[in-house]
Amino acid sequence: MRGLAAAIMLQGHAFHAFIRPEYREQGPYVISQFFGGIAPAVFLFLTGVTLAFRLASRERLGVPVGGRILSGLRRAGYLLMLAVLFRLQLWLFGWPSAPWTDLLKVDILNCMALAVATLSITAVFQTSERIRVCAALGVAIALAGPLVTQVGGMLGPSLLVDYLIPSHNAFSYFPWAAFVAFGISVGSALRVVPPQRMERVMQWIAISGFGLILGSRFVADLPYKGYPQVDFWLDSPWLILIKLGALLLILSASYLWNEHAVGKSWSWIRQLGTTSLLVYWVHIELVYGRWVSGWKESLSTGQVLVVAACLIVLMVGLSVARTHWKALTSSAREALSYCFSTTRRVSGD
Repeated sequence: MRGLAAAIMLQGHAFHAFIRPEYREQGPYVISQFFGGIAPAVFLFLTGVTLAFRLASRERLGVPVGGRILSGLRRAGYLLMLAVLFRLQLWLFGWPSAPWTDLLKVDILNCMALAVATLSITAVFQTSERIRVCAALGVAIALAGPLVTQVGGMLGPSLLVDYLIPSHNAFSYFPWAAFVAFGISVGSALRVVPPQRMERVMQWIAISGFGLILGSRFVADLPYKGYPQVDFWLDSPWLILIKLGALLLILSASYLWNEHAVGKSWSWIRQLGTTSLLVYWVHIELVYGRWVSGWKESLSTGQVLVVAACLIVLMVGLSVARTHWKALTSSAREALSYCFSTTRRVSGD
């Protein structure tokens, strides 16, 4: 699921960076950006799923509530550290033309960190209880989006506004953190479902996905919005629920694909998913950095398709290299450890 999101992200950023302005109203670009918008939702959703797995494993080990919350906070701190390093690297590579304010940009990693930090408090609940609690929190965050937008100008510091208020230029807590909450809910459900019932659960997840898409689209088209003002593409709770429906369909399709299609055989999509952070980090510099500035907003649709395909192939190659390097270093450490332990044992004899 993460690998599919990475592939969608790569093509979306390639179109966004390189296509000519006159092509931005045409079908290929619109379709590219429409599907590209689901990628960050997938990453946030899966962050919630992995947090749910983390909390559930600590619970099974008998870790007290405080320890489970601290575990979630440590994960949030790690994500925040990555966010800071990511912005610093981009700023250094763009210096001296990059303004220092780029260091404060609220990207998806910043949103992940804040969402994980605040939602770690759900560790006070049992895994089965978090299914309902986090689903309700996700709905609450989504519903609060248009209301938070209305009070955005009253918050004061621009950095606080960027972190909390819906914006087309930042990954704000409202409404994006809703996907993390939904991910915790689904991840908790996956932890309590017996393996023999997983097939049936995935069927219901797919049915729920279709229901959310159709129902939310119907409500969004009603003339009564329930808010003084709402921007469907920015802060609409119905857009969040439509995307959630798409995520549930992708989740069930991913399960079907892994269990009954490719199994344990190698897959380039799954390979991308194993190193998605590295792929995200490197491709941003390649696509938006100064290295290809001569191509920015200057290519036709066909040319961008070629660039997107080459970018995906390059990132798959990088992912494979990273995996092999990790395996090589792990084997080297194990060999050294064996040699040292053997030497000590011989010396002792």
